[in-house]
Amino acid sequence: MSYDLVIIGGGPGGYNCAIRAGQLGLRTAIVESRGKLGGTCLNVGCIPSKALLHASEYFEAAAKTFPSMGIKVSGVSLDLPQMLKQKDDAVDGLTKGVEFLMRKHKVDYVKGFGRIVGAGRVEVKGADGATQTLETKNIVIATGSEPMGLPGVTIDEESVVTSTGALSLQRVPGKMIVIGAGVIGLELGSVWRRLGAEVTVVEFLDKITPTMDNEISTAFLKILKKQGMKFELGHKVTGVEKTGGGLLVSIEPAQGGASRTLEADVVLVAIGRKPYTQGLGLETIGVATDKRGFIETDHFKTNVAGVYAVGDCTHGPMLAHKAEEEGIAAAQIIAGQWGHVNADIIPSVIYTDPEVASVGKTEEELKAAGVQYKVGKFPMMANSRARTNHETDGMVKVLEDTATKRVVGVHMIGAGVGEMIGEVCVAMEFGAAAEDIARTCHAHPTMSEAVREAAKGVDGWVMQA
Repeated sequence: MSYDLVIIGGGPGGYNCAIRAGQLGLRTAIVESRGKLGGTCLNVGCIPSKALLHASEYFEAAAKTFPSMGIKVSGVSLDLPQMLKQKDDAVDGLTKGVEFLMRKHKVDYVKGFGRIVGAGRVEVKGADGATQTLETKNIVIATGSEPMGLPGVTIDEESVVTSTGALSLQRVPGKMIVIGAGVIGLELGSVWRRLGAEVTVVEFLDKITPTMDNEISTAFLKILKKQGMKFELGHKVTGVEKTGGGLLVSIEPAQGGASRTLEADVVLVAIGRKPYTQGLGLETIGVATDKRGFIETDHFKTNVAGVYAVGDCTHGPMLAHKAEEEGIAAAQIIAGQWGHVNADIIPSVIYTDPEVASVGKTEEELKAAGVQYKVGKFPMMANSRARTNHETDGMVKVLEDTATKRVVGVHMIGAGVGEMIGEVCVAMEFGAAAEDIARTCHAHPTMSEAVREAAKGVDGWVMQA
């Protein structure tokens, strides 16, 4: 069968590309080897991790917070199988929903591993070994990414796990070592800490969340330590040894020094992800990749006519919503329409408790670029809704370019800031100044008033602190 577009990969980039292509009247097929649509995000990433984060927050609140609010709770206990089941139920419902959307938009869903075998030709090998070849005018590669391994550390997804295994542990570990203080490690580490594990994070650098604004990163570290998470910053893991009673993790200072051993029941390797581009047949038609395997693109187009790439297999932040926007834009370009993604306004959220959210430039990036800027800040401690809800950890920080009078970066820590970041994304897309946000009426009492107060702070007229 001949298509206008064949998409290899059924994650957020791929399935949103397929939906938009279907809406635009393109004859479209989507190829996915997992057996379920949704990619890493829906199956073993964003969605299941949020299900566990949400449930574990309730568990901890019932045990520690409810009594102080006048809610008497007795006999709080963990039913881990049920917690895992509700996570799996959420994933199952959503994957079925994505499959329904393919049918709704007349997209053919082809199960199997897709490989480019020539210009306009994608071979799909099914689970039974049978192959079929799809003829197409255009190809979009949306194969995503996979966890990076650590040299000398064998992952079995039982005691030494990636994010995939950490989502399905059958018991709460007594001690968990997390290798890597990025988003994945901190989110999943916080899940198991709340459920009772003693969690220690080992990070090669001297700060957590390396790309985050330094002031926010420092404040975030203090909050996590206060919650009971331990850190070994500026250290590297040199080996993990299995013993009869668990695991021995060898660490040493990143800049050299004496080695130490930490005990663990589970080790989570969360040092980052790499593009999934091997075995796709890119070399058969000469699609260019860099030395790390990322596909080189220019406005989603590869160096080969009619071949596009979106999402984690290309350069840029490995975020589901970034892949989604790129997939939509690629479909529109293929259909002869306008398609664009503003790379400077892609929000990032860490779904710990409290959440951390950011968009745009950090102070460090502005300084390095020689940009003159002004800063406005507001502590959540001074926000009336935060105090009422006993959720006072955190702050909002707004950065404005002095020359252009445009907000160029916003960074937040606090309850629900993953929702609040959308406000400033819209403001920044429309070129807002801090004053535009400051003079926009916000409902009272709400957490979002902290954004307005921080924006006021850029011009020195914070009123509530």
